[in-house]
This record gives sequence, C-alpha cells and structure tokens, in this order.
Amino acid sequence: MPHVPRVRLHRKSELLKERLISLAVIVEESVVSAIKAIRDRDGELANSVILGDKEIDRIEIEIEESCLEILALHQPVALDLRLITGVLKIINQLERIGDLAVNIAQTADLLASESPLNVPDDYYLMAAKAENMLKQSIDSFVSEDEALATRVLAEDDEVDMMKHKLHRNFEDRVSVELDRRKALTHLFLVSRHLERIADHSTNIAEDVIYMVTGEIVRHGHGAVK
Repeated sequence: MPHVPRVRLHRKSELLKERLISLAVIVEESVVSAIKAIRDRDGELANSVILGDKEIDRIEIEIEESCLEILALHQPVALDLRLITGVLKIINQLERIGDLAVNIAQTADLLASESPLNVPDDYYLMAAKAENMLKQSIDSFVSEDEALATRVLAEDDEVDMMKHKLHRNFEDRVSVELDRRKALTHLFLVSRHLERIADHSTNIAEDVIYMVTGEIVRHGHGAVK
C-alpha cells in the first residue's frame, strides 16, 4: 500500500497545525490579559499570565518533539518539509511572545502595587496594533494566505514609530515626575516588549510566506528563492 505513509504524514501534519493554532490562542490571550492587567491595575490577572507561561513552554516542547519525530520517520520533502520547518520556527516565535507577555504582566503587577500612574492611550493603541499583527500572522498560517502575511510585514514600521513616540513621552515625564522614575521606566519597557511582539509576529508572517511560496523573505528586503 504505497499511499499509506503519505496518508499518515498528512494526518500528522494536520494535527501539528491544530496544536500550533491552540498554542497561538493561548499566547494571544496572554498578551491581551497582560495589557488588560495594566489598564485595570489587576495584579491577580497579571499573576495568572505569569503562571500560565509554563503551559506555553510545555506545549512548545511537545510540538517540537512531534516535528522532530515526523522529520526522522517520514523524511518529508517539498511542501511537507516547508510545513514542518515552518512550524518549528513559528512555535519558537510564539514561545518568545509568551515570555514578553510575562514581562508586561510583571510590570502590571508592579504598577498595581503602587499609587496610580497615568498611562497614555498610546500604549493601548500600540498594544492593539501588536495584538492585531499577531492575530493576522496566525490567521495567515491557518488560511495559508500569502497576501495577509505580506500585510503584516507592512505594519511593523508603524509599531516602531509608536515606540519612538512613547520614548519621547518617557523622556519628557521622567525629567519632571522625579518620584515616579521607577514606575515610568517599567512602563516604558512595556513599549519595548510590544515592539518585540510585533517583530516576532513579522517573523511568523515571513515563515508563512516561505511555507506557502518557498520564498525566503526578510523584512524590508525582497524574496529569495
């Protein structure tokens, strides 16, 4: 039965995709919850994000082991090989985004324990943009949509501009609000974490483009076959 190995590989590949999507949902929820914890000054919610990181790490390792098993047993080629290598890269990006959500949650926990700090709306606008880039990058994976992945690449520069604006805001405030320097510094670090989330989302979109087309894309540069 020459087609049996191929059928088995297809089933395992589909299961891999499903598990990656499940991991992505958890990571997306972690990012959203971490930002909500800052907005609501919710230390309990922040701690739930921190504790949930172990589950993200566990799932990432399980998916990685499944990928390595498929590579060893089935020796996939062409599209199947691009899928497996793409999944390996994407789960690594998701794990890093999970770590960044933890960093944001730690800031949220710190801010919740201090007197209220004015958080500019630009932080939440930047968070919404980064969250949307993450969602779109995963949606492009699910639908194998090269055009959607390409749109994610185009949005990264906007996030960078938002971070620069918040940097200027930080510099202005830290020189005046001397008693809030620690809190302001931690708050500004949130913008850096959001910038990195956008960067990792861009990397995911680049991996999707490679999976779909076989073209290697680096943000700001053309595709290489």
